Amino acid sequence: MDDFEKMLNAEQVSVERYVRFRLHSREDAKDMLQEIYLAAYQNFSRLKNRDSFKAWLISIARNKCNDYYRKKAALFEIPIDALTEKELSDSRYGITEVSTVRDTWERLGNKDKQILYLYFWKEMPQAQIARLLDIPVGTVKSRLFTAKQNFKNKYPHHTDELKGECNMKKLPEKMPEYTIAESAEKPFSVKWEELMGWFLVPKPGEALSWGMYDMPSRDCSHIYDMKVTGKAKVHGIEGVELTARESSYSHREEVINRTFIAQLTDTHCRFLATIRTDEDVRNYITFLDGDEFVPNWGFGENNCGNETNLSPKGDILRNGADITCKDHEFLLDIVGRYKVTINGKSYDTVCVMDINACGCGVLSEQFLDRNGRTILWRRFNRDDWAIDRYQKKWSELLPENERLMVDGIPYVQWYDCITDYIL
Repeated sequence: MDDFEKMLNAEQVSVERYVRFRLHSREDAKDMLQEIYLAAYQNFSRLKNRDSFKAWLISIARNKCNDYYRKKAALFEIPIDALTEKELSDSRYGITEVSTVRDTWERLGNKDKQILYLYFWKEMPQAQIARLLDIPVGTVKSRLFTAKQNFKNKYPHHTDELKGECNMKKLPEKMPEYTIAESAEKPFSVKWEELMGWFLVPKPGEALSWGMYDMPSRDCSHIYDMKVTGKAKVHGIEGVELTARESSYSHREEVINRTFIAQLTDTHCRFLATIRTDEDVRNYITFLDGDEFVPNWGFGENNCGNETNLSPKGDILRNGADITCKDHEFLLDIVGRYKVTINGKSYDTVCVMDINACGCGVLSEQFLDRNGRTILWRRFNRDDWAIDRYQKKWSELLPENERLMVDGIPYVQWYDCITDYIL
């Protein structure tokens, strides 16, 4: 295997995430990746600093994506699919993207649309715009200023809303070094009120930031700024509405927004609904929508959610990297007690495992302290998970990453997550 192939294999997952983040069509994204890899291969000999391979590869992907949208552009019309700010309204394993700025764009006047398109999309200098429209440069400047203000005023996510995010603790660019040491002491019971996979406690006033870190590079790929925005009801059941603002760590202007509704009781925590925008309609998919909701957001018998009062049940047994499970549809159990040392601090934790929820081929390993808060979360993929999409087993894609054996089947570590709770 030559140097290019080795380096590409190491960064392939990150590039695919980036392209899928930018392009709404999976088929177009698949074709785009082939173009990116071909361009990278043809120009690899010109790359002087091999340590910058990932940044160089992402820059090729960014340029290719921009070219893709420029080709689709029609005169004086910005394709909605081209806008980078999206809203996600599906599960953490399969997402659906829709634009959050469609209504804002449609509410602008034709002159505002025209000047914004020429300046930002076509990247025309103001003098060239003046010649094209046969107006003075001063008029171009005035119209551009007015159009930007009109867009800003009509846009639903105002600047004031985002200022608070700057006050949140900054998550590190690299995953801090950590150690996980098994303890001889018995696991303790814990009250766990966080949403599965999202780490936020669904109570009024709660807010949290967390980061996703690719392994083995330890690079932070995405940041999630979350908050509870208020109370909500779904089919008469009371809960709270939450928003999650996802952004690329290296390109914070590339934003995806999610909205969903969750409920916390004395015994369970569960999702009640997710909001998806189809064309111009906001579609509320709820826990009563069966197969449209449950495989992505549901958990537990009759979608009761995950238990909040956790004690070891013996459904999942762990001996080092070897794990055996009982034959249950929903497997969530405490598998041991561990000392996790991360970011210069040590935590007494229990490890909670969630295996194959809804048969998805994913294992999560979540280390909780006595407050029921996540210290470290790690995701493992079954070796053949999504093999049609990735074309290789995960042991081939990420050969250096840690592995667990579940009833004799290998699971490979993909990424880690930490929250600002530990900072």
